Amino acid sequence: MHVRDGLATHLTVAQRYDHLVETGAVKRDSAQERVVKELDLLIDRIQDKRMARKSRALGWLFGKGKKTSDPIMGLYIHGEVGRGKSMLMDMFFDIVPARAKRRVHFNDFMANVHDRISRHRQALKDGKTMETDPIPPVAAALAEEAWVLCFDEFTVTDIADAMILSRLFSALFEHGVVLIATSNVDPEHLYRDGLNRGLFLPFIKLLKEHVKVLNLVADTDYRMEKLNRLPVYMTPLSPETDQMMDEAWDSVVDGGKVAEDHVEVMGRKILVPRASRNAARFTFAELCEAPLAARDYLALTQRYSTLFIDHVPVMDLPQRNAAKRFILLIDAMYEAKTRIFVSAGARPEALYLATTGVESFEFARTVSRLTEMQSREWADQSAAAAITAG
Repeated sequence: MHVRDGLATHLTVAQRYDHLVETGAVKRDSAQERVVKELDLLIDRIQDKRMARKSRALGWLFGKGKKTSDPIMGLYIHGEVGRGKSMLMDMFFDIVPARAKRRVHFNDFMANVHDRISRHRQALKDGKTMETDPIPPVAAALAEEAWVLCFDEFTVTDIADAMILSRLFSALFEHGVVLIATSNVDPEHLYRDGLNRGLFLPFIKLLKEHVKVLNLVADTDYRMEKLNRLPVYMTPLSPETDQMMDEAWDSVVDGGKVAEDHVEVMGRKILVPRASRNAARFTFAELCEAPLAARDYLALTQRYSTLFIDHVPVMDLPQRNAAKRFILLIDAMYEAKTRIFVSAGARPEALYLATTGVESFEFARTVSRLTEMQSREWADQSAAAAITAG
């Protein structure tokens, strides 16, 4: 282990990546290795700038101050979900020799920015500041807190964000902030089809002037490989099963922001208690004991490529209405090739006990489909359908 200027520098991103390959945690991938090389080069530039800052501080102390060095070009790494972008970002963030650094989900960062802007405007209203424009002081405070900014899941969907990004990041870059971001989209497609997108285009130009854009086109979807090793039908219901569902959910979400969502159907809004990107999670009661119909389930499968269903009970004739909805739900998921994760009170063939009524006959189809949806072939079909839909 080596220590340089009080900071541990015993590993480069390349060394840490090689260690993961050697231990079998990941497979070596040439596309990932190209990104690893760029991350290590960026670490070197950040270290050089850090040392230059210290030299300038000493120079000022002895009357030998120098001009500020040129800004550092950051990185914008984009590619499909599951290509290892977040993993590489984590390795970079752990190693980069900067004390004033921050790794944050982009949406959380922007929510914090809007909070700061609101507080500044309130301070102006209260006469506590004479600065009418909140962007410069907010940017200055952010840059003081962290001059190396790592954003996971860089995306722009909110018009309020879109309208301030150009001015905000112009100010951040002027303060010497270095940006490293991962995203699922090319910078040119940010805020695509957004309202008043023309006003957003200067930000794209600014961004490309301050980051090197890398497309991570990996051969393997590593997140999908991990998911394919997870059970998708978990029984019986127990705390252990709940934990397995939570672990599967965490793998699917992959660090993404989880929030409440709504899907509109025929003027009505279906509450989605937990959603992240193209995945949603419900309890059986929320999906099948609520007054939902086939068109509602179709809308959900059109919106989400993966659905989690917690706590499917063993049903009998008194639960025939819920069983009917469950049949409709599985039919919709089957037709849409939706990926499923479910915790249930019994295996599919033992979920519905009634031997009379149309549901008893129809549930045989549900059993067959639930069995098929547990296969590796189904997971591959689901992944292909999700990519096509996206």
